[in-house]
Amino acid sequence: MKCYHLPRATGIDDLVPTERDRPEPGPGQILVRMRACSLNYRDLMVATGRYGGPPPAPGLVPLSDGAGEVEAVGEGVSRVAVGDRVAGTFFAAWQDGPPLPEHHKHALGGSVDGVLAEYRVFDAEAVVRVPPHLGFEEAATLPCAGVTAWNALFAATPLLAGQVVLTLGTGGVSMFAVQFARAAGARVIATSSSDAKLERLQALGVEAADCINYRSHPDWEREVWRLTDKQGVDHVVEVGGAGTLPRSVAATRSGGMVSLIGVLTSGQIDPTALLFRSATLRGVYVGSRAMFEAMNRLVDVNRIRPVIDRVFPFAEAREAYRALQQADHVGKIVIRID
Repeated sequence: MKCYHLPRATGIDDLVPTERDRPEPGPGQILVRMRACSLNYRDLMVATGRYGGPPPAPGLVPLSDGAGEVEAVGEGVSRVAVGDRVAGTFFAAWQDGPPLPEHHKHALGGSVDGVLAEYRVFDAEAVVRVPPHLGFEEAATLPCAGVTAWNALFAATPLLAGQVVLTLGTGGVSMFAVQFARAAGARVIATSSSDAKLERLQALGVEAADCINYRSHPDWEREVWRLTDKQGVDHVVEVGGAGTLPRSVAATRSGGMVSLIGVLTSGQIDPTALLFRSATLRGVYVGSRAMFEAMNRLVDVNRIRPVIDRVFPFAEAREAYRALQQADHVGKIVIRID
């Protein structure tokens, strides 16, 4: 089979196409013919040696997010059948319950081989069926970005209709958060670095109640405060960068929630800002299989279609990484595996 691997992790050019034997499923396992993968910023950091923690093992197959169809099942498998359309879970060992340290040892595309390959063997417990109205390219965007957004909005303090959600930027997690919040009947305030991106967001039908260009409004938390009649927002999906976290806290109402996502946000905050608001700062690192399945029910019932910026052929995987690095996308970047 064809796949990509990282002999080392110092840059995008380290991503090398190669041939390996097609794997076969053992007891409790399934073989999936991968049809599409999508990229997250984590994947770029893994490839460039900036993700933190132990470096990836030489020869790692990258990417955590992919979808395909079950081609063979091993002995004892009953959860899925040949022909089922499935996506792998980000954490292969996190089925339900609270996150545990051992789950990190089974993170696709980091701790273990990912999905940038024509075939991959999964534990049968580590996949979910994808909503029937989605194509493989759309389904491939769900495992990390989609589940992360769902976890942020519904897992701890569930979002309610009529509440206000603040999203930062127009990447995959933020776009899913906009779609999920709107499906739940919430109002959305979205930020971005350019009017062009905000216009693209609206043109794609991912409606936000209000849009803020944070370059035009560098103190954008004040604009949020104005738009909410000095009440603040109920939920912040914090995927920003250096210096955004204090502003996100300042934009939050009393009793609100700030979900801290990814590794881009940095900087210190004054804890008294959280204290006086009785607000919650919560770390979110993707989610469990049970969360994935719950999210899929929301996607299915509301016929939500993930926002895809560009689709690259398998032979142009490096170009897909470079497109992600340029950071001018709205939604997800996908690699089609023909």
